[in-house]
Amino acid sequence: MNWGTIRSAGTLGELIVNSIERYPERIAFIQDERSITYRAMGTQIAQAIGLFRQRGLQPGDAVAQLSGNRPEVFTIIAAAYIFGLRSVTLHATAGLSDHVHVLADCSPKLFVGEKYHTERVSDLRAQSPQIPHWYSHDEDDAVPGFWQEASQCAIEPLAARTSCEDIIRLAYTGGTTGRAKGVMLSDRALMTNTMAWLAGIPLPDGVRYLCPAPISHGAASLMFPTLARGGCAILLRGFNVESFVGAAQKYQAELTWLVPTMIYDLLDKAKHRARDLASLRALVYSGAPAAPARLREAIDMLGPVLIQSYGQTEAPNTVLMLNQSDHVGGNDTRLSSAGRPYPGVQVALLGDDGQPVAPGDSGEICVRGPLVMSGYWQQPEQTAETLKGDWLHTGDVGYRDSEGYYFIVDRKKDMIISGGFNVYPREIEDVLTQHPDVAAAAVYGIPDPKWGEAVTACVRLHAGATVSTADLIALVRQHKGPVHAPKSLAFVDQIPLTPLGKPDKRALRQAHLT
Repeated sequence: MNWGTIRSAGTLGELIVNSIERYPERIAFIQDERSITYRAMGTQIAQAIGLFRQRGLQPGDAVAQLSGNRPEVFTIIAAAYIFGLRSVTLHATAGLSDHVHVLADCSPKLFVGEKYHTERVSDLRAQSPQIPHWYSHDEDDAVPGFWQEASQCAIEPLAARTSCEDIIRLAYTGGTTGRAKGVMLSDRALMTNTMAWLAGIPLPDGVRYLCPAPISHGAASLMFPTLARGGCAILLRGFNVESFVGAAQKYQAELTWLVPTMIYDLLDKAKHRARDLASLRALVYSGAPAAPARLREAIDMLGPVLIQSYGQTEAPNTVLMLNQSDHVGGNDTRLSSAGRPYPGVQVALLGDDGQPVAPGDSGEICVRGPLVMSGYWQQPEQTAETLKGDWLHTGDVGYRDSEGYYFIVDRKKDMIISGGFNVYPREIEDVLTQHPDVAAAAVYGIPDPKWGEAVTACVRLHAGATVSTADLIALVRQHKGPVHAPKSLAFVDQIPLTPLGKPDKRALRQAHLT
């Protein structure tokens, strides 16, 4: 497949504009009892761009959002991509300090929140004076209504202004060194992601995409192939088994994207309602390791619809795929694989010397191709380290079997994937060690049948300390949010150290498992 030829056909902004022109009367979004046509979406995009212009935004500026699932979130993302802005979306479960850091780092010229997050937006306004324009998706909020003002703006015909190498998204990902980094994603990378989905998933014309995951983050990537097929996104504000199954049956959903914990909930609470999910043609799952035995249950319940997609923020979503036939044609060993490379993505297993490892040996999974990020925003040293040797170094260690399937066996980095979310131990350790009773802390992940990995902490206290485990877990929840709060926390006399003096997390994991 010649990705260069495909990319020369246009940008992601042009894909959006072309879909609006091609399918004006089709329904683009459904939420609750509200539906929005492609034509209406196009009008809203044009109005958003009109307000961007009125507020003096220029291509290359950033626009940030904090909101749950709603069509307007995607509309602003689409307007940013067409106009040439950099879209930044804050994760709703992150702590205030994380949000403040992201806004300070990317310096958006305009911010859009929603009434549900009024208190957080108020705190952000107080701590982010560098942002000149604050809005809400809702009219009756503490800041002006974005759409109320946008509807008064003069609009122009939609025309994408970006080129393929323009950065149109800053996706913030945490780090083992502490603060989140802004991953610079070009139009090229996101268009490649879209084309990979279209090549890898059998999407019918007018596909109906049921979306409980945040479209402000990874779930948005399936919006673009949905638009390309003239499809409709049915948006849910979060995952609930009853509402998910009900919406799937009501709208005859054909496509969805879940993390493994959501699949497990379906198996545990809705196995008797398999008939209501019979319309599904593709259930994409990613974000965390999935238990093969539970995947087998899902196949028995739903049929051959499962697709696993492996990627990371720096190479979004579409590096490796375990497709539908892989799920039903192999054994449980195959189900533990991350799959084989998508078209247009080159994957290699490299040793510490940067050279390919011998067949059958484990090495670091490295990626190159048009999917890969342009670098980290304002972090040239970390960019050079991650992209050394013209490869994206994922930090994941794996091996490749004789049939070309990749298996992830460990991570060079300490990142934990819990419930589909990336959790970085250093951030939690920093919170724990802020407490005056805590002398040292080590955070790591252990395998968990529900969460994929459970956040686990060991803490050494100062003599005479009185703090409880519940107090420390609550402290993390307060500062970092519920995803980062340890599922278990233990007090220890000593934290084992490596010869280099670092906490020996491998030993801690092993001790926990034995």
